[in-house]
Amino acid sequence: MRVDSPAPRKERILGLPLLLVVLLANIIRTATESLAMATTRVIQKTRDSNLIALEALPHSQSDTGSPLGPESFPLLEKWNQPRVNIHRTFATFWSFLVMGANDAAYGALIPYLESYYHLSYTVVSLVFLSPLVGYTVAAFLNHRIHYAFGQRGVAIIGPACHLIAYIINCVHPPYPVLVVAFIFAGLGNGLEDAAWNAWIGNMANANEVLGVLHGIYGAGAVMSPLVATSMIAKGGLPWYYFYYVMIACAAIELVVSSACFWKSTAADFRASNVPSSDENKKGGLRDALFKRPAARVTWLCALFLLGYVGVEVALGGWIVTFMIRVRQGSAFASGMTATGFWLGITVGRVVLGFVTPRVGEKVAVSVYIVCSIGFGLVLWFMPQFYASAVAVSLQGFFLGPLFPGAVVIVTKLLPRHLHVTSIGFVAAFGGSGAAILPFAVGVLAQAKGVKVLQPFIIALSGAILITWLGLPRVAKVRHNE
Repeated sequence: MRVDSPAPRKERILGLPLLLVVLLANIIRTATESLAMATTRVIQKTRDSNLIALEALPHSQSDTGSPLGPESFPLLEKWNQPRVNIHRTFATFWSFLVMGANDAAYGALIPYLESYYHLSYTVVSLVFLSPLVGYTVAAFLNHRIHYAFGQRGVAIIGPACHLIAYIINCVHPPYPVLVVAFIFAGLGNGLEDAAWNAWIGNMANANEVLGVLHGIYGAGAVMSPLVATSMIAKGGLPWYYFYYVMIACAAIELVVSSACFWKSTAADFRASNVPSSDENKKGGLRDALFKRPAARVTWLCALFLLGYVGVEVALGGWIVTFMIRVRQGSAFASGMTATGFWLGITVGRVVLGFVTPRVGEKVAVSVYIVCSIGFGLVLWFMPQFYASAVAVSLQGFFLGPLFPGAVVIVTKLLPRHLHVTSIGFVAAFGGSGAAILPFAVGVLAQAKGVKVLQPFIIALSGAILITWLGLPRVAKVRHNE
């Protein structure tokens, strides 16, 4: 017997996410205007901030034997300076919109894949596991692609991988082929996740810009279950029709990204890393992973993002099934719960992105994790459908700023010549959490039922809190902030 309220009331309440999606556009626009105001204030203190940034570098970097003094130390880029960065920034926003839609679609489509292919929980969870191969390849290729092709290479290869995956999905092939297709989606996500996080993480006001960037990812994740659920549950269309929409998005991504980053060649990338090109050639990923103290920061952040992304995708991916099977919700109502979760992620990233730098990343992220655990307990122990829907949305709100916070802390704790390599590795390694941990939930759900979702998420959240606290203290020095 269902415990839900009458259907008309449910439909009215579930209409709220649609209104919130409209409000989201205003939030992002306001955030962007705030970014513009912040960057104009930055210009007045450029010289002082350059001196601070130079002093913050390790002695081996600040004392390079170069005749250049502090006055010649290169300025940090901004999202709107030089002007070409405006177009490039918005191109990365569109890429993250596609990435968010891609990741959130897994959870929305799982119930339909189960019935279409007649799969068990364990087998259907392979759609989470297969992108791990793509993310692993991206972790090792990111540095090489930058040095061989520059950001232009990432701007072409990443969207092309998305396009290949979605074209295969549209022909609804046998399930093993579908699993292989998601490897290409994982490769595209891994390359773009690493490259654009590293690029924006080294800008002025990185917390704010990354907050908007990852908020756009959340916006894609909000719209994806909404569109998929409406097409399938309400429109009566087959599940693979959703990927026609994704093909259009990936095609736009390919055209826009390649056009905006076409002049960002390998030569330009190497020129921007002239002070540290020797270190990059000698070490690169090896230095970041095996030489202290950089290795400690890189591995702890990688493990942190492995757990965090696992929490995010596992919760977003299995919450629909959880609400249907455990909370006895309808298919449409449960699909809207996933929309609420990703909307919480989006709003949290945009709003808390302006709070985090004022509190400090170390303290702020710790508080966010504790709050998410608290709402996770509400979701676990409160059996009422609507209470669970609200709790999972608030859980998403506090989980949202964790990824941007981790990227910024890497740029604070490591020397500049390791930023692209280390951020690329931790982002791609963290992306593998989107494959391993949701798959683990599927295996546990097969044995014990999908009710294991919440204790699994809470335990994992506690683990990432401990990992985060193991990072070194961060000096209150940041590029132009």
